[in-house]
Amino acid sequence: MDDSEYVSGLPGFLGVIDVAIARIEAVLLALGVLLMAANTVANVVGRIAGHTIYFSEELNQALIILITFAGISYAARHGRHIRMSAFFDAMPFRSRKLMMILIAAVTSATMFLLTWYSLAYLLEQAGRGRLLPALRIPQWWIIVWAPLGFFLTGIQYGLTTVKNMLDKDIWLSTSTLEGYDDSAEEEV
Repeated sequence: MDDSEYVSGLPGFLGVIDVAIARIEAVLLALGVLLMAANTVANVVGRIAGHTIYFSEELNQALIILITFAGISYAARHGRHIRMSAFFDAMPFRSRKLMMILIAAVTSATMFLLTWYSLAYLLEQAGRGRLLPALRIPQWWIIVWAPLGFFLTGIQYGLTTVKNMLDKDIWLSTSTLEGYDDSAEEEV
């Protein structure tokens, strides 16, 4: 299921927030990747013609930051973060359920703490008044994606905590049920 068809498994207002974040992530990631590809191709063509785009490297750096921090929220939504699950998988269901609630809640709190620290860093950089040499825009404009990404990821893990508290199953995210997909092994 792609994010344009994303339907939240959360009730009421929480479901509205979940769907809104999914749309924000999809737009940011799509825009970032498309702009980076277009910028890189244009710069390669420009080099062949003997005229490089002087701000291309700075623009790609900004887009990498955007894609990275929008991507952490996207990965959290789809349960795609790396996890070490050997002990977790060996636990009985009730223990796994409690651990998932604890893991999601602690991760959410950590993401909000990182939001706070990255926002402080952003404000510090904004206070310095530095400009990017080629683009001539304030340097903090490209850092703004860090607190936004951490914030969206914190919300996503918070929603996962709530989903696990409300549902009888164990959820890695609001849209991904715990377990392994055996269909890949069956195709071999």
